[in-house]
Amino acid sequence: MKARPHLLLLLALATIAGCSGSGHSSAPMSSPSGTTAQRGALIDNPPTKVATYAPSDLLQLLSGSDVGKVFLQIAYTPKCTITVYHLTYDTSDPKGNITPASGALMVPSSTSDSSCTGGRPIVVYAHGTTTNKAFNLADLSVADSGEAVILAVVFAAEGYIVVAPNYLGYDNSTLSYHPYLIAAQQSKEMIDAVTAARAALPTADAPSSTDGGKLFVTGYSEGGYVAMATHSAMQASGMTVTASAPMSGPYALSAFGDAIFEGEVSASATENVALLAPAYQNVYGNIWSNPADIFASPYDTTVPTLLPNTAGLGTLRSEGKFPSVLFSSTPPAPNYAIYTPATTPANLASIFASGFGTDYLITNSYRAAYLEDALMHPDGGFPTLTDGLPPASPGNGLRVDLKTNDLRNWSPTAPTLLCGGNSDPTVFFFNTTLMQNYWTAHAPATAPVILDIDSAPGSNDPYATLKTEFSVAKGIIAAQGGEAEVLAAYHGTLVPPFCLSAVKSFFDAH
Repeated sequence: MKARPHLLLLLALATIAGCSGSGHSSAPMSSPSGTTAQRGALIDNPPTKVATYAPSDLLQLLSGSDVGKVFLQIAYTPKCTITVYHLTYDTSDPKGNITPASGALMVPSSTSDSSCTGGRPIVVYAHGTTTNKAFNLADLSVADSGEAVILAVVFAAEGYIVVAPNYLGYDNSTLSYHPYLIAAQQSKEMIDAVTAARAALPTADAPSSTDGGKLFVTGYSEGGYVAMATHSAMQASGMTVTASAPMSGPYALSAFGDAIFEGEVSASATENVALLAPAYQNVYGNIWSNPADIFASPYDTTVPTLLPNTAGLGTLRSEGKFPSVLFSSTPPAPNYAIYTPATTPANLASIFASGFGTDYLITNSYRAAYLEDALMHPDGGFPTLTDGLPPASPGNGLRVDLKTNDLRNWSPTAPTLLCGGNSDPTVFFFNTTLMQNYWTAHAPATAPVILDIDSAPGSNDPYATLKTEFSVAKGIIAAQGGEAEVLAAYHGTLVPPFCLSAVKSFFDAH
């Protein structure tokens, strides 16, 4: 496949990717009168049109922001007109109840470019972690709609039909929490979104753009995990996946959780755990008997029902509802001092240290219990690589649930690309290498492509240009703010555009 990035374009995309998409919450909806609610059924049929962007309109949209001006400087010209719909549909919650969900449906069209019409490939995209309850990928007009814009310009404006769920817990959802990193649930929502989108096609505004039969699955960060879980679930149910490309996801959840509790506290661990523990408690009921079992005061009274929220984390902190760090800087016991915080690998030591302090979320007693279980029943991938598998018989409730949702349990039959960067401080790259190890031992028919965008180019490397330009971009940021600035930008700003460029090329080749 041919990588075709331009450094300025990638840096522009990087700035977009560093933003969290958001939008305006819709009122809860019910299925149309006389229609039996079922998974994948459209609620609004046809879907509500949000906006149509001709190529000139997209240029106008871009001109309203600094990042858009970068696009204009490099003479970026979209190929296709894009019609964006607010897709509302029925799915089921973790208890099996039919419940409303929403997302974006982006349909390309053109009166002059045949690559924008006819049978078009579908990309179903899973978004990254957000704590914003009003999150809505169908609204490209709001100031922080970065993830929606990147989907529009990279995929929809290039002739792909885009389906992008908002997930339960967001936008029109009536569920009181987000089922965060729960493979069976989130993959179900993705599948139902595809079913609803296919039922909505073709649309009145783009009648010549139809489902061409190809289905691609991708996503970043949380969405990388959801994309892989979705590919696995689609494969198991007999759905045809043309290719998938999860990016920078926490696939090896058990190992990742152990790393965090053993002192390698990732950059967003506090909000991640604040979403994860309540989700697992709601679904599995085995995290606490009382929230004080795991959450330190006063957060035992706020965090269990706090996220997602329409208020930002800064506001929630100022109101005393959300902590500054994940763990206490005082070790649970003297023998655990080496984990408070971890000091290796050295390039991430400053990130680990920032996860400890006096205003913490997790009690020392809970952390000690988790560590005891991890040392007694270690993961086969962390801290020492043995069989590379999740622990055989964990006893701690959180570790049991992490194993349940760990994705080291399947092998793809369709072409698969995994992309990430080896110095990621937010989702550690060993998630990718542990999947690679698993697939080496459980070989798929088509060998997955593993792309470390932060590695040196090899001979005859199809991604050599991407890797070189990633290095240049990283160097520019380092020159401006040093290594600390590189780490701050790495997961949300640096890696996404380069991986996304690789994904687009990968999908184009299939």
